[in-house]
Amino acid sequence: MMTSPTILAFDTSAAHCAAALRSDGSLLDVREESMARGQAERLMPLLEEVLAGQGLGWRDLDAIAVGVGPGNFTGIRISVAAARGLALSLGVPAVGVSNFEVWAADAPCLICLDAPREQAFVQMFEADGSRGAPRLLQPDAPVDDLRRDGLRLVGPAAPRLAERLKGEPVEAEPPVLPARIAEIAARKLADGAESGRPAPLYVRPADAAPPRDPAPLILP
Repeated sequence: MMTSPTILAFDTSAAHCAAALRSDGSLLDVREESMARGQAERLMPLLEEVLAGQGLGWRDLDAIAVGVGPGNFTGIRISVAAARGLALSLGVPAVGVSNFEVWAADAPCLICLDAPREQAFVQMFEADGSRGAPRLLQPDAPVDDLRRDGLRLVGPAAPRLAERLKGEPVEAEPPVLPARIAEIAARKLADGAESGRPAPLYVRPADAAPPRDPAPLILP
């Protein structure tokens, strides 16, 4: 696979619209705009600005990278749909990168991310390269299966979970999200990882409940 591809990475999984451009192993540009809404309207213009700033166009890209969550449901859908559409139209691979991967440090470690209502998203990264299933940790849920001697906790939710999990929170600078997404995607491509159809990583159910009324009958 490409050893030093030109990758456009982006993320709208939180209250932001973020993008980065990486080529030949170097970060060319990174931008992040805070916004609670409007990512769907802002994303494509932002990506075009990032490319134009380096004198590049869509056809200069070798791959697309996208943050797949966990995070805001609507934001994740926006960026994943955009990534799949761009990859299909340009004929390039699309690589999904989770927020757990963005924060992952030297394994073994438990990645701990903030979730709504004092909950946390957690995922175990083992020393042998394997990973536990991502899960939503409720404030009062049993955690015996997550406890182990000397467990390293990494991520923004690590300090508040340290006592509960009997673990050791690791102090780490928050990663530059789109830059890390691009970096991890480049590594996945170099390793020959499967790409092309990134999927949202939701972990928790949607806040909106499905309608109780049956769906209307659609006539042929």
